Amino acid sequence: MSQAADKTYVDISSTALQGLEAAQLQVERSGQRLAGVGASTPDGAVVDTVDLSAEAVALLSASRQFAANVNVLKVADNMQKNFINLLG
Repeated sequence: MSQAADKTYVDISSTALQGLEAAQLQVERSGQRLAGVGASTPDGAVVDTVDLSAEAVALLSASRQFAANVNVLKVADNMQKNFINLLG
């Protein structure tokens, strides 16, 4: 079990930031695969193919992850503003 699940309070913003980091990693991996076409591997073999459809799906998936996590951050911000207004 994760430590966050054990807490009674989960920081929504940190969860969304973790999602953004995961999406960024997915974009970087896809970019590395696309950029590596035609490059030589350590054993001297040339990488000459990449599955463009798989990379397009990976990039679209990352884009949707970014959008979803940005929306979560916006909701968390609104929740914090409303909470502060209730206290004031």
